[in-house]
Amino acid sequence: MANPSSSTVRSVAADLWQYPTMFPDAFHTARLILRPISPADAAPIFDTYAQDPDVTHFLTWRPHRTLAETEAYVARCLAAPAHLSRTYALVRRQDEEVRGAFDLRQPGPCRLGYGFVLARPWWGQGLMTEALTEIARWALNRDDIWRIGGVCDVKNLASARVMEKVGMTRDDLLRRWIMHPNVSDEPRDCFSFAKIR
Repeated sequence: MANPSSSTVRSVAADLWQYPTMFPDAFHTARLILRPISPADAAPIFDTYAQDPDVTHFLTWRPHRTLAETEAYVARCLAAPAHLSRTYALVRRQDEEVRGAFDLRQPGPCRLGYGFVLARPWWGQGLMTEALTEIARWALNRDDIWRIGGVCDVKNLASARVMEKVGMTRDDLLRRWIMHPNVSDEPRDCFSFAKIR
């Protein structure tokens, strides 16, 4: 049988993309619920981590100076196409207090990407490892997903450790990959981590 032409491969890839992953309404772990972010989360997000320079140090945005900036961030999350991206608020099971956020996205067929943030009082307790473990388990149990991965700044050892603890493998050094404006005005090098099946 002849090899498929590049136009056939593109056509098949386009057809696959017509059936994107449906993101669940929630994820549940032993200590957390990850539920879709809502406008009511803006004030807790602003109060707990959005204005904290330590939390935002390796993020792609600067600390928020006003609640309006956080409200605009939540609005952008809600406006994202539902079949390409969903942002979840991380809340504690006991009191539903906002602890952080997790952005799950599908940049192309067969793979998922993500980003996460956790408020400083809950660092070092394994909460983000717990959340990412559950999301990776869900993703790789799907027939249509073969890879889930994320990136972190080369100096962000805490995020790198979270991904390693989940069983992700560092598969690349991405040079000048992403802007972390709280670190530099130039694109930063990042490590790429992924788990595949």
